[in-house]
Amino acid sequence: MFIEPIHYHSGWIEVICGSMFSGKTEELIRRLRRALIARQKVEIFKPSVDNRYSMESIVSHNENEIRCTVIQNSQELLLLGQSVQVVGIDEAQFFDEGIADTVQYLANQGIRVIIAGLDQDYLGRPFGSMPALMAIAEYVTKVHAICAVCGNLANHSYRIARHDKNSVLIGEKDKYEPRCRKCFYEGLKEQKL
Repeated sequence: MFIEPIHYHSGWIEVICGSMFSGKTEELIRRLRRALIARQKVEIFKPSVDNRYSMESIVSHNENEIRCTVIQNSQELLLLGQSVQVVGIDEAQFFDEGIADTVQYLANQGIRVIIAGLDQDYLGRPFGSMPALMAIAEYVTKVHAICAVCGNLANHSYRIARHDKNSVLIGEKDKYEPRCRKCFYEGLKEQKL
């Protein structure tokens, strides 16, 4: 559904995507801190399902953090992200399908929206609303990790916690490791998925 802009200013959408341990949240925090240095009004959000490090902050794997608001669904962005210049969203793959329309609306209102999320799930399939977000974004940055097996560039999140087949399994290095294409598919063959 296309939402007709009421006032078109200079809003846009940026997506930072990649595998786990690739630096997505680190890059999101960097961009948001630059907006704060520029004295822009910034609001930062993450889904309530992401409770790994903190409920009050977005935290990268190397422990950089920035305060945020935890929300249940994309509609809350419309309530809380209206009177700002920049909206930051982490772990966007966990939001409902309405997130694409919501961020499109915010951008059409002149807001810069910066989104970070996993582009693929643990089976290498497009994850949640990330494909739709990448399609409507003006800027897409794909970041890469280093393969835990061979040291090449990694773009897959390999689930080492084999007992759990749920699509969403919140975890860290105890449940996932970054892998390149070759090592990822070799691992899947070994698991006989």
